[in-house]
Amino acid sequence: MEQMQKVGGAQALFRPIVEKCEGCERVVEADSAKTCRTYANPEAKWRVGFCNYATHAKPEITVVKVRVNPLKASKRAARRKK
Repeated sequence: MEQMQKVGGAQALFRPIVEKCEGCERVVEADSAKTCRTYANPEAKWRVGFCNYATHAKPEITVVKVRVNPLKASKRAARRKK
C-alpha cells in the first residue's frame, strides 16, 4: 500500500505531454493523463526547439559545404608527397 502512494505522488510531479511528444516511446498513460516517464516537464524541453529525449523525431543536421582554396590545397598536397 505504501508503494502505491509513492507512485501516485510521483505521478503528480510529472506534467502532461505536449502535442510534439505524441508518438514518442517514452510516453506513459496513467489515470487518463499522458506523461513522459523520463522528464517531468516536457513543455520545457520543446521550448528550446527540440527534445533530446524524443524517440520519434530526429534532429535535422545541415551540412555546410566548405569552400576550399585551390592554391592552399595544391601546396598541402605537395607537402604530403615529399
